[in-house]
Amino acid sequence: MSSLTRAASVSDFRAAASRRLPKILFEYLDGGAYDEVTLRRNVEDMRAMSLRQRVMRDMSLLDTGIESLGQRFSMPVGLSPVGLAGMYARRGEVQAARAAAQAGIPFSLSTVGICSVEEVARDAAPPWFQLYVLKDRGYMRALVNRAKAAGSPVLLLTVDLPVPGARHRDVRSGFRGLTGFPAVANRLWDGLTHLRWVWDVWLHGRPHSLGCVADALGAGGSGSDYLTWIANNFDRSVTWSDLEWIRAEWDRPIVIKGVLDAQDARDSVKVGAQGIVVSNHGGRQLDGVRSSISALPRIVDAVGADLEVFLDGGVRSGLDVLKALALGAKACFIGRPWVYALGAGGQPAVTQLLAAMRAELEVAMILTGCRKLADAGRELIDAELA
Repeated sequence: MSSLTRAASVSDFRAAASRRLPKILFEYLDGGAYDEVTLRRNVEDMRAMSLRQRVMRDMSLLDTGIESLGQRFSMPVGLSPVGLAGMYARRGEVQAARAAAQAGIPFSLSTVGICSVEEVARDAAPPWFQLYVLKDRGYMRALVNRAKAAGSPVLLLTVDLPVPGARHRDVRSGFRGLTGFPAVANRLWDGLTHLRWVWDVWLHGRPHSLGCVADALGAGGSGSDYLTWIANNFDRSVTWSDLEWIRAEWDRPIVIKGVLDAQDARDSVKVGAQGIVVSNHGGRQLDGVRSSISALPRIVDAVGADLEVFLDGGVRSGLDVLKALALGAKACFIGRPWVYALGAGGQPAVTQLLAAMRAELEVAMILTGCRKLADAGRELIDAELA
């Protein structure tokens, strides 16, 4: 019996991924910025919250579905955009998008994914398309129109990465900083000690270029160049007024990802966004800021029903999903968990993870007396212990 057959939680998939993946890839996925204070807070603050157990409530019928932005989710979970996900399994973004489509939830494709938006739409389903603000507005327009032509239903505008955060693990692993022969030797050894990954991804998962921005990287540009490309091309001058021209190009819902402050949430309403994702980029940008779940209630109170509020960061189970919904989130987006599963076993493992999260959510609903998620409110949280 394989370890994945026995995998029951996100931590199980993480352990399996750590064995299968080259160190530089696992550390890139698993790590956060600086001393990883915010990365830990995201998980610890979620775990510290207590649900309020209720009994004798007739929970024979459950409804885990939600309606949002013109779509039906079978459960309030979506897959967050993760850069380089196609390096964690052969054509990884396509595999994850298929698992999401089969589960009836949305998949979000990163601007710096290995697979292009056209490939994911053709081989799985049109993804939500995540967009960064680039200095070259013409190139941005081209990306937006590619996503529109591919049928992407939602534009996910990530605004908390005007510059890459300092991630110490990437330096220690050799993902960043090494050049010349030391870099080649480090990666060669990493590959030789992870031959299953070499066979699956390195040899049979090509091309390894960034599907949506490969031409911007230039001839021979590969995924390993993308952090330098981000530093050189992401725009620090972006303001709320940039939403005007994006809206002119995009006639579908826009969700702003990376909101952690109530005033920024109010500004999102003013510029006409349909949703926001409360997020600190998984603790990968500004270390020492508050966790996503601790920021959620004040943001929900600030914007009310003016837009859809989603949460990203620290979600490791279906119980966490219900906690976030109780505090006002419409749904949760997960990043590391689905890539752990992808790296551990491809599409089947992502499917297995999502099934486990659904089962956990149903148990949490039953034992808190929440028959349908539309009724989830703060009464589900044990305030004395929260």
